Amino acid sequence: MESDKSPIYQPLELPLLSEKKVHVVVKRLDLMHPGMQGNKYYKLRYNIQEAKKSRHTQVLTFGGAYSNHIHATAMACAEAGIQSIGIIRGEVDDPQNSTLSDAREQGMRLYPLSRSDYREKQSERVLAQLRRVFGNFYLIPEGGTNAFAIRGASEILSHEDASMQVIALPVGTGGTLAGIAASALPHQQVLGFSALKGDFIRKEVQQLLEAHHINPPKPVEIQTDFHFGGYAKFTPELIDFIKHMQVQANLPLDPIYTGKLFFGLLELIRKDYFPKGIKILALHTGGLQGIRGFNQRFGLDL
Repeated sequence: MESDKSPIYQPLELPLLSEKKVHVVVKRLDLMHPGMQGNKYYKLRYNIQEAKKSRHTQVLTFGGAYSNHIHATAMACAEAGIQSIGIIRGEVDDPQNSTLSDAREQGMRLYPLSRSDYREKQSERVLAQLRRVFGNFYLIPEGGTNAFAIRGASEILSHEDASMQVIALPVGTGGTLAGIAASALPHQQVLGFSALKGDFIRKEVQQLLEAHHINPPKPVEIQTDFHFGGYAKFTPELIDFIKHMQVQANLPLDPIYTGKLFFGLLELIRKDYFPKGIKILALHTGGLQGIRGFNQRFGLDL
């Protein structure tokens, strides 16, 4: 599971940035691999290696019907020659669902789980039920966050990023944020933008850092005011912003994660949150595959 591309850096050129004298460079992780977009490539890399090392013949994971993680896991397992199993919250029989269609084409076995059971997906009862159905499997949690994912995410930053003073990224389960925090340099501030509603994410991330013995040189900061209603929620303002960024900055964004990251980041810049001359590295963590399903569900044209 190796990418044949190095990350592409795209300087963000907008009148606001010139006015505020703030430098933003986008690290386009979404262009690293055609199927395993963005941070998913890094989060799955060592998990797939461990599955093969431990002689597992199949990987099982969880996700919603439009999950980037499900999509990427199917691609990663197909490339590695391992059977994949996707446990889907709710239904899996929508023939127009492009995410699940792609997963099927990569050989993933899709299995629906009731929403009540899905809420208990990490319980021994549900896992035992799944083992009775599928036999032994290598388990990757929903969103992919575990020690191997954090190890992979810690490799996102490289020596080319050493001059950057702020590392900005969207936050879901917190695994990528933990990996970035583990590899950030002493002068770098890690700044997350939560895609979920509520301040609980701060506590969850702190617990994740402590569980994996990560002590970033600066406290991790998480912005929680740019979720637009919560996970997978959106407003016309967010949709208009995403379209604007595509035209004005040649930067494709998704409404689940990266759209909220860049909206929040530019809003902070507008309010003079950062000092003049600061250098910000914004991580484009992918998720663009989900736009097809998003457009289908809501009748949009992103």
